[in-house]
Amino acid sequence: MADEESVKHGFQEEFESKARGFGKGKYGKILKTAHTPSPEEHRKTMYITGLGIIIIGAIGFAIWWLMTYLPTYF
Repeated sequence: MADEESVKHGFQEEFESKARGFGKGKYGKILKTAHTPSPEEHRKTMYITGLGIIIIGAIGFAIWWLMTYLPTYF
């Protein structure tokens, strides 16, 4: 029983040591500068993403239309 407790304690110590150093490694700067977007930033991101989806969809539809109807003329 005491052996199980020491194994559990070892896992807990290992986890806590990794958690303490999480913000200090190579991702620390990213985590420190990350923030929740403002409503204006969120709105702009959604607008640009939606516009990109519409443009890619229009290009796909144009290619489909050309591949469907253009070969009948030849």
